[in-house]
Amino acid sequence: MRILIDNGHGYNTPGKCSPDGRLREYKYTREIAPVVVERLRAQGYDAELVTPETYDVALGTRTRRINGIARTVGTANVLVVSIHCNAAGSKGQWMQARGWSAHVSLNASTKSKRLASCLAKAAEGEGIKVRRPLPTQDYWPQNLAICRDTICPAVLTENLFQDNRDDVDFLLSDRGREAIVSLHVKGIINYINSV
Repeated sequence: MRILIDNGHGYNTPGKCSPDGRLREYKYTREIAPVVVERLRAQGYDAELVTPETYDVALGTRTRRINGIARTVGTANVLVVSIHCNAAGSKGQWMQARGWSAHVSLNASTKSKRLASCLAKAAEGEGIKVRRPLPTQDYWPQNLAICRDTICPAVLTENLFQDNRDDVDFLLSDRGREAIVSLHVKGIINYINSV
């Protein structure tokens, strides 16, 4: 299984930060994603970054990269997880929304949904509150290009809220960073073991 890890946004994407500027989404995801890849490789898995660049790589370019690999090795042999941080507002103010969530495309495959569920269960295993649209549904169906336009199982994770003060404190703590890395590694491995 080829595991593709995508880190959300780039340094040139405006507004993707906590109100106090301590957490910048592009920087945070570029710190987390390589560690996820490294941990997976250390356990013998074939993992790589989709977007090693620091600038914002267009979604079309990201999906072409993913689909090129999927066509080469077979769509059943590839998965992609795109790592992000959520936001409840856009005016640079602290908000109340909290929690972690997994997102799939509106026409998500059974495998994408299973991957999302494995990631959600791993998040709960780390003691992280998982946001669900329904009590029995681990993922949010949305029209997201990284999930919609790729030809392999794909999930976008929103790793807490960058405009919630408590979430930001947790994300920037050693415990929080470890929990976010760990949930991705464990969730992906659990998914691979289930297919």
